[in-house]
Amino acid sequence: MAEPTPPTADPTPASGAEPVVLASGSESVVLASGSESVVLASGSESVVLASGSESVVLASGSPRRAELLGQLGVDFVIRVPDIDETPRPGETPVDYVGRLAREKGLAIDVAADALVIAADTTVDLDGEVLGKPADADEARAMLRRLSARTHRVHTGVSLRLGDRVETEVVTSLVTFVPLTEDTIDWYVATGEPLDKAGAYAIQGAGGTFVLRVRGSVSNVIGLPLHTVARLAATLARPLHP
Repeated sequence: MAEPTPPTADPTPASGAEPVVLASGSESVVLASGSESVVLASGSESVVLASGSESVVLASGSPRRAELLGQLGVDFVIRVPDIDETPRPGETPVDYVGRLAREKGLAIDVAADALVIAADTTVDLDGEVLGKPADADEARAMLRRLSARTHRVHTGVSLRLGDRVETEVVTSLVTFVPLTEDTIDWYVATGEPLDKAGAYAIQGAGGTFVLRVRGSVSNVIGLPLHTVARLAATLARPLHP
């Protein structure tokens, strides 16, 4: 006997409000109704992260930061800033991420009562900024340098509310296990390190290289949640009770 065909969901919102439509490739998908939905563009794909008004704005296109902020149960929208991220001559890694976080937060146009959250993360090995590798060979070179050593991960965090701006830099120490050439080749072949500062992602397969972390793990991923919450409270816009 043939199985019954499941009913087709009605995409029309019960409230009568217009649905929000997400365009992904050649397809459009009804996501929500009423207020705006947060849509994160990552490559050719778009992902819904949260819904709500623009009272909280994440000034970052990083899926990792969006996921971390979403863990707080905060409704937010995403606005991706466009700034020059070239390090300045003689600029330290700490100064670099602090400056970029502040510039990202100031670069987007939002309502005066919107809380803007911006961040920038870098890997620091012996005072040198290890950014995203340009290719697989550079990724291998970075991983060889990080092998069996401790490095620093700095994240600059900047929150803006109207004319008030609060910026801090959080540092965590990350120690790697020794990496063999076969392990490095395997990891580079996954493609994961090619768009990550320092050529690894602690929340992904790169987490297998991490022996220990001293400090905030969410900082290593890209958004130190304890600092974000504290700075928001300082601006009288707490993210939680």
